Parts: sequence; C-alpha cells; structure tokens
Amino acid sequence: MGNDGITIRIDDLRGPEIAALLGAHLDYMRSISPPESLHAIDLDALRKPGVTFWTMWQLVGCGALREIDKTHGEIKSMHTVNTLHGKGLGRRMLTHIIDEADQREY
Repeated sequence: MGNDGITIRIDDLRGPEIAALLGAHLDYMRSISPPESLHAIDLDALRKPGVTFWTMWQLVGCGALREIDKTHGEIKSMHTVNTLHGKGLGRRMLTHIIDEADQREY
C-alpha cells in the first residue's frame, strides 16, 4: 500500500466499476487514436489466459501485462481517472508492471 492509501491488486475484471473504468479508457483511446492505430483491448480480451490485469484501489486506475511468449510481454490498458492525472499514479502502475515483467524475466 502506498502512503496515499491506494493499493495495487490483481483484478478478475468482474466488477461493474471495473467495466466503467475500462469503458472510460476505451472511449479516451478512441478519441485520441486513429482507428488503424487503436491498440486498446476490451474486457473479453483482458480476461484471456496470459493477461494479468491490475487495478489501483480506491479504484483510480488500472494496467495489464499480456504475455506474448515466455520471454516477452506487452503493457496493456494503462489508465488513470481524469481527475487524478499528474499525481504520479500512472508512473506507479507502470513501475509495478515493469517490476512484474522483470520477475517473469520478460
């Protein structure tokens, strides 16, 4: 747990608040990405084997790591709620995912 009371945990993507946060992420990505360059994935894709999805609680952000093969991974679905941009939460999630990738030896 961070000193701000926010914890990062693996999420099963079943809660309605997760669906809402991911929906906001997908809407935002569609608004800034050309259709041919949209690499954001939806709930069904994030639930597939080989993808680990984390959320930041009090639910303020999320991020995922998809296993490409035993030595490579890809960061997916990084998002922080708009009202908390610039607070370092995205950096914190990115660091968490990179640490996990290092442990997995990607």
